Amino acid sequence: MSDITTPLFIDGQAVSPSAFYDIFNPARPSQLVGRAASASHDDVDSAIRAADKAQRSWAALSLEERASYLLKIADNLNADEDEATARKRLFTTEHGKTLFETNIEITRLADRFRQVANFAAKLPEAEQINGPVFDTLVTRKSRGVSLLIVPWNWPLAILGSKLPQALLAGNCVVIKLSEMATLAPAKTIIKIAEMLPAGVVNLITGDGAVLGDRMVSHPLVRQVNFTGSIPIGRHVMKLAAENLTPVTLELGGNDAGLVLADAQLTAEMLKKLYISVFLTSGQICMALKRLYVHRSLFDDVVDGLTQIINQQVIGDGLQDGVTLGPLNNLKQKRIVEAMLAEADSANAEIRYGGQVPDQALFDQGYFLRPSLVINPEPHLSIVRDEQFGPSLPIIPFDSDDDAIAMANDSDYGLSSSVWSSDDAHALAVAQQLEVGFTNLNAHGPTAMDGLSPFGGVKQSGIGRNFGREGIMQFQEIHSISGNAGSLF
Repeated sequence: MSDITTPLFIDGQAVSPSAFYDIFNPARPSQLVGRAASASHDDVDSAIRAADKAQRSWAALSLEERASYLLKIADNLNADEDEATARKRLFTTEHGKTLFETNIEITRLADRFRQVANFAAKLPEAEQINGPVFDTLVTRKSRGVSLLIVPWNWPLAILGSKLPQALLAGNCVVIKLSEMATLAPAKTIIKIAEMLPAGVVNLITGDGAVLGDRMVSHPLVRQVNFTGSIPIGRHVMKLAAENLTPVTLELGGNDAGLVLADAQLTAEMLKKLYISVFLTSGQICMALKRLYVHRSLFDDVVDGLTQIINQQVIGDGLQDGVTLGPLNNLKQKRIVEAMLAEADSANAEIRYGGQVPDQALFDQGYFLRPSLVINPEPHLSIVRDEQFGPSLPIIPFDSDDDAIAMANDSDYGLSSSVWSSDDAHALAVAQQLEVGFTNLNAHGPTAMDGLSPFGGVKQSGIGRNFGREGIMQFQEIHSISGNAGSLF
């Protein structure tokens, strides 16, 4: 695959810059997968100006007309099965996730376009305010050029929480992909852009440390929607403040799951718990990252999850039977290893699982065995911080109040879950959690309802993606007022 190269896409045209960067296979770090375009500041400026040039005509379309473009994308994005299969295999090779997970991601992106298109008939109509002195018409209009910044872990699924929403709202966009997962996402975005008028969707790839400030602070950017880490989110917010540019920030999560005393420990429930934690080797912002279990069920949950992680097969995500791929990059692997080393030094019990059919491959790639950290001290980083890897701390509690207090004792507040056989009990506990989203008897992206707003509180973010609110955040309110009787 090393002959694969991906360009930028600006104003309806593929653009080959003067420089490219290499992308390697995290399962085989010496294997070159392909080369992606490395944009310059001039390329950034060209992309933003192209979006600005196309903005007026795109915003002038009706909601129904823009929705028809979204439906066209949904119908055609993966219609060529051979091409879609090749794109999925490429993505697995450059990213590390299993082919099963890649299929979910690329299929889900197309589904999001259809889902958002269906909101066109449900968005708020203009509101009429009839006063004794004034009549006022409250309308909504597009903000303008929107900068969409997506991370490396689930770039296309996350793009599905922003791109169709921005387009339906009437905004033209510039997309910035992570340099750690670029090739297949770039090919996918270019396919989308080619189904739209020139300039409506533009693609920039390259080093975020070089390009990011230029993009966020550009005076023609009217909205920034960023998904990524808390430190970079803070930096984005500071830069956006220079132009008072509105921001939506979906940042890190250290999601707590609470298994209440009345939970039914079935095989299905334990499997759901496992998937909530270990999908994509734990590299998901809304993965379950801290599990609090009532003491009466603690040993059974630990033993049940131990059995499941022991069954997992670690290896190249393209290989049949593999259920757990490598971490995407060496930096993330070392972060998780350091957390586990700290827990080990503190004498926490760590249970490692997984089967390694190819030890030589395991040794060379960015692999980690799935692990459970049993009842670690609350000050340890495996509990306090977002591990973003295949490891789960499991902690017992004695009462609902204790569990709620421990779950809320965090700077994070993205999502959470409550597990119980009593829906009313689960709801009562869920309403006390300091997060933006809570699942009952489920957790993570497989339980994500795209019809509902999603986002964090506290250090986990500002604003919402998904749902009607996710579309409306790409719009401004415009009130038009006249003397009573002049408008209605």
